[in-house]
Amino acid sequence: MKAIIKKELKLFLSNQLSIVTICVLLLLYGLILFTNLFNLNLLDNGYANLDSFFNLSPLIFMIYIPAITMRSFSEEYKNGTIEILLSKPISTLKLIFSKFISVYIIIVLSIIPTLIYPLSIYLLGEEIGNIDMGGTLGSYLGLFLLCSIFTSISIFSSSLTKHQVNAFLIALLLNIFIYYGIDIIGQFINNGNISLVITKTGILHHYELLSKGLISFSDIIYFISVSYLFLIFTNHIITIKK
Repeated sequence: MKAIIKKELKLFLSNQLSIVTICVLLLLYGLILFTNLFNLNLLDNGYANLDSFFNLSPLIFMIYIPAITMRSFSEEYKNGTIEILLSKPISTLKLIFSKFISVYIIIVLSIIPTLIYPLSIYLLGEEIGNIDMGGTLGSYLGLFLLCSIFTSISIFSSSLTKHQVNAFLIALLLNIFIYYGIDIIGQFINNGNISLVITKTGILHHYELLSKGLISFSDIIYFISVSYLFLIFTNHIITIKK
């Protein structure tokens, strides 16, 4: 697994376009959160919090992650190298986990620079340190877990087709559905109990709880379980295509 992870990371980091993509992501955050172009300037906010950042992040990452993940298996299919990978002394599931871990490391590296945002709020507030650290830590935990699901969904989508654009579109639609769509369906159900059950199967419900600093073991298990489920789906698809 280590060899595959290192290979994937080296391949990504040696690609100038990949580095530019991360820079564009951070530049986009900067323009949205620290200028008046979108009326979301954190410094003009009357409260010392990062609500704008954490409300915006799911939308950005549900697009960004499929964009950097679409080649994971699609490119292997297109180049005919999937057979070489599958012939290595490693199980298909471990191969999938290797791909997942390598992409997730890149996502984490993309998020780490944003830690300067809570530091800025911490230092620039009317009173130094006047920021809800519990809510901020819970929100970052929620964001990391959210990206885990988006990554597993994107890898699953890449295993479905050899066309990278198709993989991107499938992942984008699945991300939108599981984040927004399930919650919308739940709201349309008149029965309160059924509505709540449906809502809890979507990401938005659990992400919002973590964003409020309400860190629950059940929410963490939810994110891990859904991520693992899509990796199992990926394993099933690749096994069929052998």
